[in-house]
Amino acid sequence: MNTVLLSKVKHDRKTFDCGIDSLNNYLKLTAGQSSKRDNARTFVLEDELNDSQITGFYTLTMTTLNLESLPTALQKKYAHSKSAGLIARLAVDKNYKGKGLGEWLLIDALKKLLLASDTVGFPLVLVDAKDGAKEFYQKYGFTSFIDTENRLFVTISDIRASFQ
Repeated sequence: MNTVLLSKVKHDRKTFDCGIDSLNNYLKLTAGQSSKRDNARTFVLEDELNDSQITGFYTLTMTTLNLESLPTALQKKYAHSKSAGLIARLAVDKNYKGKGLGEWLLIDALKKLLLASDTVGFPLVLVDAKDGAKEFYQKYGFTSFIDTENRLFVTISDIRASFQ
């Protein structure tokens, strides 16, 4: 399996349905514009038999870091940090659920963010868990922010350690 950048020419965005309208609409209506404006990058996982069919996707970008929402020890450790990587969206088409694609997409996204952090340096990866996905991210080491239950983080150092 391999993710590629979303192509509005190659990929059929109209048939993608993960069951969450906001994620479907982002892929169909906004992802291409965000990429064109260099605000975010959307990566898609193509069906092995039909590379125009999107089985899942995720979107990566950067975000500002609110240190006051972190545990005290991390506030001190990252006192001069102002930004973090963000997995802005992650979804799997309903027709492909139960095949481990969500996990595969998350790991792929974390690998890309780890590589980016080696180049530009940022200490954390954040995610805003949608519709009950909080437990999914917690299984992979994400922790909730103090003041925002569905905003979670994992440190780059923990990501690096998990891949060694």
